[in-house]
Order: sequence, then C-alpha cells, then structure tokens
Amino acid sequence: MATRNHEFLVVDDEPDMCWTLEHLLKKNGFRSQRALNGKEALTLMEPGRFRMVFLDAKLPDMEGLDLARYLREIDPRVRMVMVSGYFYGDDEEIQKALAKGLICGFIGKPFVHNEVLKAIENMRPSRPRRLRSTE
Repeated sequence: MATRNHEFLVVDDEPDMCWTLEHLLKKNGFRSQRALNGKEALTLMEPGRFRMVFLDAKLPDMEGLDLARYLREIDPRVRMVMVSGYFYGDDEEIQKALAKGLICGFIGKPFVHNEVLKAIENMRPSRPRRLRSTE
C-alpha cells in the first residue's frame, strides 16, 4: 500500500483548534494537513488522499455538514468526524448525518484527547458511531 502524504485533514476556522488536533495526531504517529475554511478543504481533497477528516460544524464560508456532502462526492470512502461546540451529539441534524453515514462520529468541543484517538480506532466503513464526551 502506498504511503499517503497526509492521512488526516483537520478543517476548522480556529487555528488553535487545528494546532491542537494536528499536535495530537503527530504525537500519535499520524500525518495531517489543515484547512481553515470549506474552500481550502475542497481544494485539498482528492480521492484516497485522506483516511479521515475532522470537520468543524460552523465554518466562515459554509456549514460543516454541507462541506461533508461535497467532500463525500469527491471521495465516497473518506471517514468524517464532526467536531463541534455548536451542536450536541444528540441534535437531530447530527443524528440524521450519522444514520445516513455522512459522518461516522461526533466529538463535542471542548474534547478530551482520547475521544479523537477513539474515533481513529473506530474507523470502520460499515458502522457509523457517535462518540460521547467523558467530561
């Protein structure tokens, strides 16, 4: 299997949040790239480039779930986890996105590092999961 340049894409308009996720991923041996808005994410996305996308719900140029739909069109196999301080895991929109397989998980902000690592461990295309905060 060919090595990918970037295994994870972090999409968040808060640079500190991107840094936190990127640092956590790097500390655990994963490569990542960041996008600060939807347009940047769409520019970076190509089939097979990323294993997973950590995606903020509210971006300056589009809604996170809309971006997830566009990213899904580009790469139907990429796994996406919504990371949000706006939504809760039991919000109707999140539950619908999970049920349809648009996203495979949800992590609320602020999050505990183990939630991100658990999302990576649970990457299975056939089983969407909702992650709950332990705080």
